[in-house]
Amino acid sequence: MHVQGIDIILYEDNRKDFISLTDIARYKDAGNTDDIIKNWLRNRNTIELLGFWETIYNPDFKPVEFDGFRKHAGLNSFVMTPKRWIESTHAIGIISKSGRYGGTFAHKDIALEFASWISVEFKLYIIKEFQRLKEEENNRLRLEWNLQRAISKINYHIHTDAIKENLIPKEITRQQASFIYANEADLLNVALFGITAKEWRINNPGKNGNIRDEATLEQLVVLSNMESINSLLIQQNLPQNERLIQLNKVAIAQMTSLIQNKTVKQLK
Repeated sequence: MHVQGIDIILYEDNRKDFISLTDIARYKDAGNTDDIIKNWLRNRNTIELLGFWETIYNPDFKPVEFDGFRKHAGLNSFVMTPKRWIESTHAIGIISKSGRYGGTFAHKDIALEFASWISVEFKLYIIKEFQRLKEEENNRLRLEWNLQRAISKINYHIHTDAIKENLIPKEITRQQASFIYANEADLLNVALFGITAKEWRINNPGKNGNIRDEATLEQLVVLSNMESINSLLIQQNLPQNERLIQLNKVAIAQMTSLIQNKTVKQLK
């Protein structure tokens, strides 16, 4: 993000948005960002905010250590650093990173409170820029998702043609043919998602659509590739159990590669 002349690093971790407190602190004093963060952490209201946030979102949070910090917060002798808070309480809302893009990061809920402490006006500009970026990201992901969904449908037809030519016996009923198509579709579902379409519906009774409608962009990319690969494996007359093993290996390798590449791009 670029806000009021300040570049602020924003990245995603486990689908949660984290914002650099170090960069936000530069708005107040670019040469003493660590001290500014430490002063904020000494505040009793800050400690309570961090503790209550962790209590809601972090099952491994240590409430006893939190209570100890809360009792001493605000005293002249009280000193708190991001590292001490993280190590003592097993906090996940604040992260310390080293390296070129390092610094102190916080979940957006916490980061915006820090920005408010720095400057209410600056906080509002951050919110405006953050919302703009998320809207752009959502539009891009929606476009990519729709494109990948279209590609997946094209590959689906290639996939079903391979099934029809190689797996469906002659002179069977439409019901029997549908069963084979569904069976092969679930082969891909199990290889990629680990469950069948029916199992997903049972586990998600309140959701509309199907397992593939809920897929991420990365999963749709891999699914599209798997449909093409399965078509080739079918033409090679490989039995279904062997194809499942190979497709599962493909799914693991490709998902790992896509996620790692996505993480690297977010940190650049």
